[in-house]
Order: sequence, then C-alpha cells, then structure tokens
Amino acid sequence: METARNISFTEKANKVLGISPKDAIISKSYLLVAFAALLIGGVLGLLQGLNRAGLFNLPTWFNYYQVLTAHGLLLVLVLTAFFTIGYFYAVLSHNLGGLLPKVRKMAWIGFGMKIFGFVLAVIPILLNQATVMYTFYPPMAASPIFYIGLVFIVLGVWMCAFGCFTQVANWRKNNKGQHVPILSYFATGVFVLLFFGSIPVAIEVFMIIPWALGWVETINVLVARTLFWAFGHTLVNIWYLTAVSAWYVVVPKLIGGRRFSDMLTRVVIIMLVVLNIPGGFHHQIIDPGIAESVKFLHVFMSLAIGFPSLMTAYAMFSVFEKTARKKGGKGVFSWFNKLPWGDVRFLAPMIAMIAFIPGGAGGIVQSTNQLNQVVHNTMWVVGHFHLTVGTTVVLTFFGISYWLVPFLSKRVLTPAINKLGVIQTIIWTTGMIFMAGAMHWVGLLGSPRRTSYTTYFDNATALSWDPYLFFLAIGGTLLMVGIILQVYAVVYLMFFAPKGETEFPIAEVENHATKTPYWTEKWGRIIVIMLLLIAMAYVIPLVEMIINAPPGSPPFQTW
Repeated sequence: METARNISFTEKANKVLGISPKDAIISKSYLLVAFAALLIGGVLGLLQGLNRAGLFNLPTWFNYYQVLTAHGLLLVLVLTAFFTIGYFYAVLSHNLGGLLPKVRKMAWIGFGMKIFGFVLAVIPILLNQATVMYTFYPPMAASPIFYIGLVFIVLGVWMCAFGCFTQVANWRKNNKGQHVPILSYFATGVFVLLFFGSIPVAIEVFMIIPWALGWVETINVLVARTLFWAFGHTLVNIWYLTAVSAWYVVVPKLIGGRRFSDMLTRVVIIMLVVLNIPGGFHHQIIDPGIAESVKFLHVFMSLAIGFPSLMTAYAMFSVFEKTARKKGGKGVFSWFNKLPWGDVRFLAPMIAMIAFIPGGAGGIVQSTNQLNQVVHNTMWVVGHFHLTVGTTVVLTFFGISYWLVPFLSKRVLTPAINKLGVIQTIIWTTGMIFMAGAMHWVGLLGSPRRTSYTTYFDNATALSWDPYLFFLAIGGTLLMVGIILQVYAVVYLMFFAPKGETEFPIAEVENHATKTPYWTEKWGRIIVIMLLLIAMAYVIPLVEMIINAPPGSPPFQTW
C-alpha cells in the first residue's frame, strides 16, 4: 500500500510539475544539438541534390564526397542519436520520478563525450582527410583523428545507456513486482540495442586505428565490413523502435483513444530487441567470402522483424478505427475523417506510419538475393533510406517535438505554430515523394549511389537519368524549406512561445486489456536470448573470416 501511495504521489507530482528543471535542461540541450545538426545536414543535403542533378558544381575545396560524408554523419548519427537520448531522458524523468543525481551527471558526461567526438570527427572531414562516407569502410583510410572521434561518440552513447539502466534499476528496486512504465520500457529496449549494437563497431574502430596510424600494414576488410553492419543494421531499427514508442503510447492519447494492449506492446519491444542484431549480412548479400547459408540465416532474421511490424500495424489501425467510431465515424473508410488531421502532433507520425508501408516493402526487396543484385549499389538504396529514416523516423521525431519541446520549456503549442507544423509536414512529405520516388526509379534504371554527377562521356543511358535527377533536386529543395520551418518551430517553442503547461501525452490501456505477464520484466533472460542469437549468427562466420583470411589490404586514400 505504501508503494502504491508513493507511486500515486509521484504520478500526481509529475502531472503538476511536469519535469524537473535540471532534467529539462538535459533534454533541451540534446534536442538543440539534434536540430542544429538537422539544419546543417539539410544544407549539405541540398548541395548534394543540386550537384547530383547537374545543376550546381561544388568547389574543389569542399567536394561532393566531403559533403556526402558530413551529411551522413550529421543526420544519421548526430540528429538521430541526440534526439533519441533527449527524448528518452525526458521520458525517464517524467515516468520514474525525476532523474537520479548520478544519472543526471552521466547524461552530461555522455553529452560532453559525444560533442567532443563529433568535433574530432568533423575536423578531418572539413580538411578532406576523412572523405570515407558515413560507412567508413576499409580499405579507404581516414585520418586517425576521425576514428578517435568515433571512439568518444561510442563511449558517450554507452554512458547514456548505463544512465538509463541505473535509473530503471533504481525504480524497480523501489517498486518491486510492478511493471516499468511503458515508455521507460521502450527506453530500456532502445538503450539495450544501442549498447550491444555499438560493441561491434567499437571493435572495428579499434582494429582500424592502428592500421590508420601505420602501426600495422594491412586490415581484414571483410571482418571490418561485417562488424560495421552488425551495428549499422541495428542502428536503423533503434530509430524505428524510438518512433514506434510514440506510435503506441503517445498518438492514441492525442486522438482521444487508448492503447491497444500493454502485453502486445512489450512483446513487440522484446521481439525487436532479440531479433535485431543477427541480421547484418542482409547488407552484405553481394559480398564474397560469406557462405550462402549464413547469408540466408541473416536474411531470415531480418525478415523476422516484419512480424512485430505487422503486429504494430494491426494494433495502431485498430486503435484509430475504434477511436474514430466512438466519435461517430461510420462506413468502411469514412471514419478516417474523425481523426484529428489538423493536429500536427498526429498528422506527422500518421504520415510516418503510412510511409513505412512502402518503406518496409523496399526492405524486403533488399533482403532478397536476386532483387538485391539489381538494386544494391544504385540510387534505389538511397531512396529506401530516405523513405524509412527520412520519412518514417524523422517525421515521427518532428511530431514528437511539437509536444515534447513545449513540455520541457513549460510553454504551449500555439494554433499558429500548429498550422505552421501542418504546412511543414505537407512540404516535407511532398519533398520526400519527389526525392525518394525519383531515387527509387532512377536506381532501377542503373544510376549508381555515392557518385557525383557525371554523364559518363555523354553515354545515352546516363543521360536518360537526368529528368529523374532533376525531380530529386526539386524534392531536396522542398525538404530544405521544411527543415527551415521545423527548426524555426522548435526554437520558437523552446524560447518564445507563451508560458503554460503542456501535457506529456501517455495513453491508458483498454479497460478490459489482458494482464501483462511479469516475465516481460526479466531483461536478464531477454538479453541472454539475444546474445545466443547473436552468437549463432556471427561466431562461426567471423572465425571463418579470421582463420581463412585473405592477405588483407593496406590503407588507400582515393581522394
């Protein structure tokens, strides 16, 4: 009874106080860095798009490949990581009665390490000493400073992950036998994936540093690529799981509904955590030196993630229909009209969900051996990435920002900013339709990825790509407009919007929902199962790659 009374008091205090000012500063700092990265990365993306369409020539002192490397680093690592950490630390503070002092300190140490790491990584990119793309595969070698920067980035992530684990463990100690609040459960799953998923890339970077310094002559390229994609494949689904947290818990509250099922939500999280890491070889389908049977295993694991995704699709559209019909919606499809399409907090994540339908289908294409052979090194892959991450994930992040930022700043979302957000969402969606659509189509026609504009000596096939690349440039321009509007909205909501209280929207479960079994809280068992699957997927092929290694490669600088 005492525990229940304490929880009730904490929940009431959170509703009244919102979030501790010290905790709010942490989340706001992470979010500001995320949106600063969006702005700078967006400018670089626009330069890329105009260059790729043949409409703009980049100067020799800041060439296409430097721009491409910086664009990937800023949007793929800075924007997503800082937003995810800022969002989930706000969740942990609100859900679990405020951050512990040591957790707050860990968040700031992680922040400092990540900023320091990104500065170290960006300097050699600007000096054209690290033009190795976001994937930084050997045998291309950057300045050692670039890789040392990556080490600090990973250490910063680990610091934030252990801060989350410390906070959740403390709550569980004081609330024995109870379920961790659902958004904090999502945070636990995301940080488990961030920690274990980043271990392979940390090993890769520690392999690369002595090679880049010249202390060893060669490096096993296949092992390095494999370690990278054990991380890279996982990273995509970390962003997806972050977006899904808002779909399951926040969106139902915003439309006046309830969550579909607490048990199903937790099972989806567990499945995404357990099935995620052992799928990296589906990015290496065309790599030699990997047995087909092992590639097939990884492809199966990648496709298995479709099951929790389909469960999510069913749960979400069930919630939408049930809520809309309670509000008077009728007919097979006309109930859609009862959803709050004029509320940007709903509109942005809803379009994100819809975009995941073709995005997920594209992922199946790239996990299929014969189809992957056709699209692997083409613009199709870039289009898929912009559809899944640039639309599904980023639009959800935008939707979150319209309630999270005013919540943290003790301000309110004004009708004018809401309208601006709706306009921004429409512009962003239109831009992505133009850009991602053009990328998919021109990829099928053979246009390569990661390549500056060229007509290959006026080759007829290359010239046929130009109209599609022009649409790519139109989409990139619209997206830049969307970025400017989004960054303006975030800055306004953080510093200039009217003072007031904004709710942290968390939907309740259905009245007669099935009781959630307590085994879902046994994270030790879940992690053991995850590690067993990782071992099954990676130990034998990595041992094979090391024992029967080719001669290895010296470092190359191709720029």
